[in-house]
Amino acid sequence: MSELHKFLFDGLPVRGMIVRLTDAWKDILQRRASNTDTGAYPAAVRELLGEMTAASVLMQSNIKFNGALVFQIFGEGPVKVVVAEVQSDLGLRATASVHGDVSAGASLADLVNVNGAGRCAITLDPKDRLPGQQAYQGVVPLNNEEGEPLEKISQVLQHYMRQSEQLDTCIVLAANDEVAAGLMIQRMPLKGQDNLAGATESAQDENDRMGENEAYNRIATLASSLKRDELLSLDVDTILRRLFWEEKLLRFVPQDGDNGPHFACTCSRERVEGMLRNLGQQEVEQVVAEQGCVEVGCDYCGVQYRFDAVDAGQLFADMPSQAPGSSSVQ
Repeated sequence: MSELHKFLFDGLPVRGMIVRLTDAWKDILQRRASNTDTGAYPAAVRELLGEMTAASVLMQSNIKFNGALVFQIFGEGPVKVVVAEVQSDLGLRATASVHGDVSAGASLADLVNVNGAGRCAITLDPKDRLPGQQAYQGVVPLNNEEGEPLEKISQVLQHYMRQSEQLDTCIVLAANDEVAAGLMIQRMPLKGQDNLAGATESAQDENDRMGENEAYNRIATLASSLKRDELLSLDVDTILRRLFWEEKLLRFVPQDGDNGPHFACTCSRERVEGMLRNLGQQEVEQVVAEQGCVEVGCDYCGVQYRFDAVDAGQLFADMPSQAPGSSSVQ
């Protein structure tokens, strides 16, 4: 059963959470493996996708955003794009586009950042957009400040949080064919802007801030000592006890079962119909004439949507006709 655990360090401006995806993660892999057109992901891609999916749950839960958080990396290499999406109710889905041979043990740079042009994008897409409201997106390279390629997704996210959110964050991620898991420790914002104490502060304020920094650094060091095999194999209680046995934790009620992370795809026939309308009547009718129907498969869940000649005709039956050479503004 997939589960999410949140906790605070009593008396310290530090928060944390652990996610363990089991059934939800297996659902993603099984749907991909059962797709006769694509087959199962290579092992290195499965690990990358699992880590990104776990990280996306941590980020969505951290910001309490009413909408979709979309975590995407893209660039040059055999893996063109990897996407993990988590809704506010922790419904999740994920996919990767693989166009080449992937060697066992391939690194992030080997998969997506071959020429150093890879990017990480995190998008917040509101569920109920106001008129004129746009989704927020932050983009950072898959390289550090010196231009050297980052080796792990956890490093990419820590870099993103420093650059975009100005929040010190420690993230440990791991995934195999059974579990996708992650631990996140974050320094909570102090007085003033973000996690900065502000331009003006008293000597006491500065001393307090230094002490809080030391507390965060100590806890982040402990979190970083968590090994991959431990994160994948140990239960949450054991992990927290081993890492933070000297700290007083304030734990929230775990989110699991119906309230926890679960696979959920937002695709629908109505959305596919809208996409085909945007493609245009002439293009759709041409595909039907050549192939007998239009088939559109969802990359996330594998569902196939089929439109025959009658279905295609109905798509455009209620649309206003246009004179040759005219155009409509949407």
